[in-house]
Amino acid sequence: MQTIWLSGAEWLAVLRIGLGLWWLESWRHKDRKGWFERGTGIAWAADVAGKHRWGAVATGFRRVVEPRPKLIAYVVVYAELALGLGLVTGFLTPIALVAGLLLNLLYLVLMIHDWAEQGQNAMMALISLVALFAMAWQTWSLDAAFGLFL
Repeated sequence: MQTIWLSGAEWLAVLRIGLGLWWLESWRHKDRKGWFERGTGIAWAADVAGKHRWGAVATGFRRVVEPRPKLIAYVVVYAELALGLGLVTGFLTPIALVAGLLLNLLYLVLMIHDWAEQGQNAMMALISLVALFAMAWQTWSLDAAFGLFL
């Protein structure tokens, strides 16, 4: 596919890089001291999960997150950084796209009552799906340079 300015594969790379920048912005604006030292992020998520309309969300949160809040805080914050860097550089792109899709779906389920959050996470999940199935790592990526995921 040819367009006026860039090829179809180059537009997919732009989409992939834009998604990576979105993840990096999500990481950048987090109050990491609050997340790691005061536990603000996990405390907020616990409050949301506790009031969730689906009981399985609260149960899952109690079983998975509550026993290890500090570890989960680090996982969430640094997963966003790793996803952003992987997508911007195009390194291990299919893995980053699948992991990002799963994280967005998790956020989407947790924030099912918040339309603003649903919109952001739904859009990021859609971009991940498009980039994954269109193999957006074939152009402008370390994966292409190293011959990975051909």
